[in-house]
Amino acid sequence: MNPERGRVVGVDIGATHLAIVLTDFSAQVLHEIEIPFDVSKGPKICLEEITVQVHALLVETGQTLEDIQAIGVGVPGPVVIEKGTVIAPPIMPGWSNFPIREYLRDLWDTPVILNNDAELGALGEWAYGVGRRVRHLLYIKVGYGIGAGLLIDGKIYHGATGAAGEIGHITIDSDGPLCSCGNRGCLETMASGRAIAKRGRDLVAAGYSMRLKKNSFNGKITVQDVASAAQRGDIEAQEIVREAGKNLGIALANLVNLINPQMIVIGGGVTRVGDLFLEPVRQTIKECSLEAAAQDLSINAAVLQQRATSMGAVVQALSLAFYRLIEETEPALEK
Repeated sequence: MNPERGRVVGVDIGATHLAIVLTDFSAQVLHEIEIPFDVSKGPKICLEEITVQVHALLVETGQTLEDIQAIGVGVPGPVVIEKGTVIAPPIMPGWSNFPIREYLRDLWDTPVILNNDAELGALGEWAYGVGRRVRHLLYIKVGYGIGAGLLIDGKIYHGATGAAGEIGHITIDSDGPLCSCGNRGCLETMASGRAIAKRGRDLVAAGYSMRLKKNSFNGKITVQDVASAAQRGDIEAQEIVREAGKNLGIALANLVNLINPQMIVIGGGVTRVGDLFLEPVRQTIKECSLEAAAQDLSINAAVLQQRATSMGAVVQALSLAFYRLIEETEPALEK
């Protein structure tokens, strides 16, 4: 396929960030943007804002929507593939059952395919990252929330209703913090970027970690502040990060015993902390998994880093574009 035959776009809608990539037909990234975002504003406001950003990206590269053959979109919630909607997403208030795919098709007049962000992360790392040629892969996205993409026997597993991979709502402590889903002690409340930031704020409020307090902006503690303090030797901040890694490892050990993957790929913004977060994950998985399930397991940081989901969206956009080209070509060949 000639790379210049067309262009596709991959969109990663996160709870607090938006990433968009433009590629040719060989998946070569031609341009990309990443900006802060607030998915809690609701679907109409957010999708209009995404449209503005897509147009801006295309203008910068001398393209228009007419040049785009397909657009892939990832969202941080359970996706009903057939309908192009999300259903009861804990960190996307107001989005449940909203016709995302159809709304964007009407806005863009371009074919659109919708999927879960962690599932697209698995697809991106399988196609272009550390998971190439791996048939049994778990991709874990640790950001504002936590989700998993399950690649089983070379295929993305969606589950009966599209809710497979909601690892963020595995219970770690039944008496733990209240989660946005309504339960207590979910993994998201104990290992996500949001959870790490909250523990940092609690630490400062209790009079500990002066370094973390100094790093904060107007008293606001973010996961980046905790990570920075931990990397500079702050003992309390390091303990927060290690404890989050251990909690993630406990949840992943259960998945290892259940699914028996060849590889776990850990991505998302929190992994920027590095081995201070990832090493407790690896150690806990080793300690808590059955030997038979974990003997050939490799655990890796995402090679694509923040691009994993958007590049997974590109994979699906390319598949959709190729399928449409084949459909258009076949009648001409028959003549």
